[in-house]
Amino acid sequence: MSRYRLLLALWLLSDLLVFTACYAVAYFLRVGPILSTDVSFGKYILCSALAAPVTIAVLGTTRTFALARSQATLRNAAYIAYSCLVGTALFTLGYYFLFESFFSRLLLAYAFVLSALGLLAWHVLFQWILRAVLRRDPPAFPTLIVGVTRESRALVATLNASRNPLKPVAILDGRGVSDKDIAGVPVLGKLNKLEEVLAKKNISHLIQCSDMEQSLNLLSACRNHGITYIVLPSVFGIVERDETVESLEGIPVTVVRPKGGWLGWFVR
Repeated sequence: MSRYRLLLALWLLSDLLVFTACYAVAYFLRVGPILSTDVSFGKYILCSALAAPVTIAVLGTTRTFALARSQATLRNAAYIAYSCLVGTALFTLGYYFLFESFFSRLLLAYAFVLSALGLLAWHVLFQWILRAVLRRDPPAFPTLIVGVTRESRALVATLNASRNPLKPVAILDGRGVSDKDIAGVPVLGKLNKLEEVLAKKNISHLIQCSDMEQSLNLLSACRNHGITYIVLPSVFGIVERDETVESLEGIPVTVVRPKGGWLGWFVR
């Protein structure tokens, strides 16, 4: 866990530097390799440095820094672009109120585009670094898979193929299976070995893929050991993969909507 916190702190700090550096590049792209007398570079970079923390804080509200978030997606790119747009607006207001001066609108466009592309590229690169470090033995987030099903087999293969920070280290099944391992992850027996495996493997996350009748027992064990409990929708018979977890007046709910075209991408 300390490994992850250190990497997260480094990620946030590097985002501040990337954001400010992109604004500096935008300045020299607009005015050339000189320091303009119309727009002071010192004042300009100061405002960009002041806008950077708020921009990253806005980005944090979109859960972009979540452990399992994939950075190379259209939705994530939209979140980054939105945050950078807020950053550009804050930069403009800050420059105006601090120095009561107007500047090139083209410079603002350069700053927005470069900061959005720069942060997106850096996030994709840092995700690769983050996952490589967190999965190094011993893994930062050893994960127990409960239940051997088609869904769990696909999940283990996907987690390993994408080098997700949640690294499966053991599998248990309520009824027992003949498999010795699945995609290189050992099958250690039935659920009677749960407590032993949790302690021996130092499990940080448990993903339930079947055995719905064991849900309360698994959740109780996770709470007792301070483990994050995750359950696949297929455990409850939801297999279409179009479900979302949302908030209904502050109450978390699982939602399955009818397919409504492109509008559903924005409102779900």
